[in-house]
Amino acid sequence: MTDTDERDIFYMREALLLADKAAGAGEVPVGAVLVQDDQIIGYGFNRPVSAHDASAHAEIVAIRNAGGALKNYRLPNSTLYVTIEPCTMCLGALIHARVKRLVFGATEPRAGAVSSQLKLLENDFFNHQIEWQGGVLAEECGNKLSEFFRHRRAK
Repeated sequence: MTDTDERDIFYMREALLLADKAAGAGEVPVGAVLVQDDQIIGYGFNRPVSAHDASAHAEIVAIRNAGGALKNYRLPNSTLYVTIEPCTMCLGALIHARVKRLVFGATEPRAGAVSSQLKLLENDFFNHQIEWQGGVLAEECGNKLSEFFRHRRAK
């Protein structure tokens, strides 16, 4: 794990902008950016409803976007910034893509696979290890989700 720095905050704000796009489309507001050498190489926001695809989480969309741009499914030396702690599916994709570092905002107490529930990155049986840090702009990320679901329940 590393300390939060200005770069992490900058890219998490970019992910938050993408979360707004998801919310605007009626999707759960989660956004993700994939960064390599201080350049955004992939971006995504939740779109399982509109894409009719259960795997279209922000992280997966960002990985697909970057892989297509770089013409490579391996994304070494990259960092994924996502507004919420990844689920098991997304964490598996990050491992297979060889993402070096993961930075997330809010924890996901029900299904988080990094620090909340399964804590999968604490295991040493994966063939790739990911550095990670949670809690970057956690309150802002969490509030975005809370507001979305509060608004949805009010309807």
